[in-house]
Amino acid sequence: MLDEKDRAAPNPPSLREEDGSLRQEFIDLVGEAVEAGDAAALKQLIGDLHQADLGDLLEALDPELRPRLIEQMGGEFDFKALTEVDDSVREEILDELPAETVAKGVREMDSDDAVYILEDLTKQDQTEILKQLPGPERTALERSLYYPGNSAGRRMQTDFIAVPPFWTVGQTIDYLRETAELPERFYELYVIDPAYRLLGAVALDRFLRTKRAVPISEIMDEDRHRVGAADDQEEVARLFEHYNLVAVPVVDEGDRLVGVITVDDVVDVIEEEAEEDIRGLGGVSRYEEFSDSVWDVAKGRFTWLFANLLTALLASWVISLFEGALQKMVALAVLMPIVASMGGNAGTQTMTVAVRALATRELGRSNAWRIIARELMVGALNGLAFAVIMGAIAATWFDVTDLGVVIALAMVTVLVAAAMGGILIPLILTRLGVDPAVSSGPFVTTVTDVVGFFSFLSIASLWFGLK
Repeated sequence: MLDEKDRAAPNPPSLREEDGSLRQEFIDLVGEAVEAGDAAALKQLIGDLHQADLGDLLEALDPELRPRLIEQMGGEFDFKALTEVDDSVREEILDELPAETVAKGVREMDSDDAVYILEDLTKQDQTEILKQLPGPERTALERSLYYPGNSAGRRMQTDFIAVPPFWTVGQTIDYLRETAELPERFYELYVIDPAYRLLGAVALDRFLRTKRAVPISEIMDEDRHRVGAADDQEEVARLFEHYNLVAVPVVDEGDRLVGVITVDDVVDVIEEEAEEDIRGLGGVSRYEEFSDSVWDVAKGRFTWLFANLLTALLASWVISLFEGALQKMVALAVLMPIVASMGGNAGTQTMTVAVRALATRELGRSNAWRIIARELMVGALNGLAFAVIMGAIAATWFDVTDLGVVIALAMVTVLVAAAMGGILIPLILTRLGVDPAVSSGPFVTTVTDVVGFFSFLSIASLWFGLK
């Protein structure tokens, strides 16, 4: 997870190929240093590496060399690099490292990054690492780990600056100058009462432009946006996006200030959620990564492939109902895949737009019927256009004018049905509490295939009197 400074840092050009990948010569040199136990050479090679480059290097190395590299680097290894690797790689590394080594690394990290490292470990491993930490740090991390996964409490930093409302700007400036343990980067000061309840916030730009004698209470924003520690991270990201925020305080059930979420954390959330939606739409497990084993990948993809097999069997059964028509007119078998393919593509287009709109809250009860009507009109319009195109092609190809009419009617029917399925299925799944990104694909495929085959063959049977 990169903060703003980290994201702006350039990659060392000598480490990268033109396509952005690490140079194999560099990877080999590092691997040889690790195998030889040459800590001095290793530190010279990677001591100044940016954490993102170090993460890429860890992924490129042989698995058995990764924990050895960390141990040989000792205190000079930047544990934040572990937030830059795939989850499976990080878990393998942490399993091989002593709890004392992980605890030392975690102590040097921001609390949100530390939680990111610890949250996927077993409770036993978490306990073993946490007991190596000083009391205050351990308590803060335990509190963050207590909150649900993908919640604001898991994403927040527990390091923030909080001051009482009766302090003046001058007193606050003196406090900031004299206090050593301050967050590495902050954008706001938070104002609290003696019970730690959040009263408001003061943006740094306004704070620095105000005279020293002015009380903090006079410049604080009492209506500052805030989020609950149990709030879903997607809702938090949407708040940032909607109001163009850079930081938001996090409060518990008693409205007590417990942390802060900054925009760099939200960028990671948006990235993760977008990746999960893309994988889900493709029928791929949300948690699949390039570093996963062949067995894990195959197992994760099997479920939806099996679901697609069932829909294909249903479509084949529909086709079998018109076996006689297909035997009498071979042209129907030639043209049939075109109808189903056009329906499938149109359904996928509508489904993709609908799922994304549901995820960003652009599609809801207030505008659902308007969007449904729009998609149906789009399906009808495209259906008419491709009816003309495909009707002319079919009539010319097989020298049967009536065949052009049949496929034209089927094209209109299937594109309208695809649009209806593409918008209604995600909406229904959302209403049922099912993630539409994961589950919409097989259902939309079923609708487009079955309707496509059935409409084309039934229209042909009626038109030509073949049944």
